[in-house]
Amino acid sequence: MNSIELFAGAGGLAMGISNSGFIHKAVIEYDADSCETLRENQKRGVKPVAAWPIFQHDVREFDYSALNGEITLIAGGPPCQPFSLAGKHRGFNDRRDLFPEAVRAVRELQPKAAIFENVKGLLRPAFSNYFEYIVLQLSYPFLEAGRDEGWEGHLSRLERHHTQSRRKNVSYKVLFRLLNAADYGVPQKRERVFFVAIRADIDLEWNFPPPTHSHEALLFDQWVSGAYWKRHGVSPRHIPKMEERLAPKIRRMESRLFEPTLKPWVTVRDAIIGLPDPRAKEARAIPNHVFNGGAKTYPGHTGSPLDEPAKTLKAGDHGVPGGENMVVLPSGEVRYFTVRESARLQTFPDKYLFPRTWTESMRQIGNAVPVKLGQAVAESVATLLRGGN
Repeated sequence: MNSIELFAGAGGLAMGISNSGFIHKAVIEYDADSCETLRENQKRGVKPVAAWPIFQHDVREFDYSALNGEITLIAGGPPCQPFSLAGKHRGFNDRRDLFPEAVRAVRELQPKAAIFENVKGLLRPAFSNYFEYIVLQLSYPFLEAGRDEGWEGHLSRLERHHTQSRRKNVSYKVLFRLLNAADYGVPQKRERVFFVAIRADIDLEWNFPPPTHSHEALLFDQWVSGAYWKRHGVSPRHIPKMEERLAPKIRRMESRLFEPTLKPWVTVRDAIIGLPDPRAKEARAIPNHVFNGGAKTYPGHTGSPLDEPAKTLKAGDHGVPGGENMVVLPSGEVRYFTVRESARLQTFPDKYLFPRTWTESMRQIGNAVPVKLGQAVAESVATLLRGGN
């Protein structure tokens, strides 16, 4: 099944989609630094990146008619800055809003399915009308905005069309959901809004994949069975004190003989196991595992606990933004995650190299979709398109 990736960035979502069985016929990214990362990993023979046709191109000018063969899936993450909780919240007034370009690709290629993702901030009440606009554009991509038609006028026309009983053109069934990456085996509490559009003529049922991991299972692993500490070789006297607020939940687990059905959330400790302290000599042999000093806590930015999934990694306006990209060590000391550790938190493979500066690499990683999260959604769509087998 052929696919194309828009707004590829460092390649997290594209890699997850490739891992689920799709073959990229075009991987499109405008940013030169991100393209350098993709090409560097092609040179290194990193799979599946090695086989990607990479286009350093503005999607607004990309000619989809040049692609050969049917495209089954279109995917991508339109730039999230217009809707980011950490940004300026310009939304549809922000020139970086490229959702209309994602819709253009669907309109011109008419794939069987599309997967688009964006930040949680898109769900802010201030963007509710525009959120509906995104859904209706994906539902009826053929109904283009007029040359001088504003988005609100176009929304009204889409709403009228949505209430009609007869529709001749290709349309899509669109579902959306806020997913937490930690629920799918990513060692990071990272929430992203996913839109999945299935062409209306495909008469098969689909739903978002159910979580595979849970917080409850992690708590059981840590404070009921103790298997977590044993797995990491933490002696009883070095096990951190359980937070008081967790005590009632742990007592309930013990009283009802709770047995988790899902896997435990993956923690920072799980993710960085095997990596030496970046200040140690042996760290020099590990690509991207370089210590950067100067980390410090301040109100609202206290770093990620070692025995939980990390807080959401962020790109920041000027590189590393502070507390979100720090780890709290057992001693209470904080330090910045290295690029290699951050890549693990986004579930990039260890062979994947980020060749640019620390701040640029952290920007790319902070903007990425975790590979495992993208793969979980894409695999469920691939199963549907193969007829449920």
